[in-house]
Amino acid sequence: MEKVTTLKLGRMKDKGEKIAAVTAYDYSFAMLAEAGGADVILVGDSLGMAVRGEENTLKVTIDDMVYHTRAVRRGVERALLVADMPFLSYHLGAEKALENAGKLIAEGAEAVKVEGAGEVAKVAGKMVAAGMPVMGHIGLTPQSIHQLGGFKLQGMGDTAKKITDEAMELEAEGAFAIVLECMPMELAESITEALKIPTIGIGAGPKCDGQILVINDLLGMPSKVTPKFVKKYADISSVITGAVKEYVGEVRGEKFPTAEHSYTARPRHLKAI
Repeated sequence: MEKVTTLKLGRMKDKGEKIAAVTAYDYSFAMLAEAGGADVILVGDSLGMAVRGEENTLKVTIDDMVYHTRAVRRGVERALLVADMPFLSYHLGAEKALENAGKLIAEGAEAVKVEGAGEVAKVAGKMVAAGMPVMGHIGLTPQSIHQLGGFKLQGMGDTAKKITDEAMELEAEGAFAIVLECMPMELAESITEALKIPTIGIGAGPKCDGQILVINDLLGMPSKVTPKFVKKYADISSVITGAVKEYVGEVRGEKFPTAEHSYTARPRHLKAI
């Protein structure tokens, strides 16, 4: 299948073809997401919550993102690989942002994602000018969670225009796509219609150019919070728990391992593991 690039995503919007994106954090899940046909695989700083069980994304560092990007890269060939720039990795000026983005690109990311607009949009423009594709992210921006007062719906009332202006600003600075998170679907639809670049929704209704979900969420794995916008396509939690229970029972009942899963001193069994 054709390799997904930032240009291909733009063509998909033009043709009315929906973009399916998945957030993954390691080799195995990235490989499975790609095998399932995902167009974009995002290495999200949401790993702080999904992988480490933290309350928010703020403790995730650029070194964390480098590590997980390296792992995900090994499982991805066709999909576009995007890596989040974590909290404070692009807020301390363009020079520092370029340095940190470069670390992710060096590990195989084909684009980076930043949250917000204003000064952030200007920094994004510097990265684009340096040859680094940038995806924007507006609406509910988890890195600004304390400023927003929690994980809440954004874009109600007067703030709708602000979010629309942010989208236009990011597009003007060269972003190739924008994530719209947790906002009224009417607002997301109007932004999608106003932009030439694709929008990727998460909790933003069906009229965005694409959608994104965390693979842990869509598989029904344990989570501290399950937002309304998450649809569980499988119940892997019960499958995993059941398998571990069966394993534990067989170990305690001395049913595992059997000779089938053991080695002997006979030469024919010593050739390879």
